[in-house]
Amino acid sequence: MLREMKIEGLLFDPRSNMYILLLKEVNGHETLPIWIGKPEADSIALALGKIVTPRPLTHDLLKNIIYELKMKVTKVVITEIIDNTYYAGLYIEKEGTEIPIDSRPSDAIAVAIRVNAPIFVDENVITYRNSDELEDWLKNLKPEDFGNVM
Repeated sequence: MLREMKIEGLLFDPRSNMYILLLKEVNGHETLPIWIGKPEADSIALALGKIVTPRPLTHDLLKNIIYELKMKVTKVVITEIIDNTYYAGLYIEKEGTEIPIDSRPSDAIAVAIRVNAPIFVDENVITYRNSDELEDWLKNLKPEDFGNVM
């Protein structure tokens, strides 16, 4: 079963020197943190802020290619987690057929934001639990922890 998620925020994790994309369930209370690199965090932050760059960045290029080929992004699905690595599919509709494209979640979400496509997570991924330390850390986050990643 798939659960729809939305972006709750982006924050910097000084322990790993990486960024965390925090997803929150649309009709529930579950959250899913995904550690991502700075380039992906920057791209997501630009799209969330609706900042237009003078030239298309990589995720804008993907969006433009999909549009010019008369296709449509229908959704992103985070499908599984293996050895602390998340896997996702960017679903593209072409002539009435939906095609899943293997993708890193951060790249798929960066494209989805640009085309207003929904984000889903497989229930099995949500029920996967990281360490208690991570859970406690996430529960103690404050709004000011969600700063601008730029």
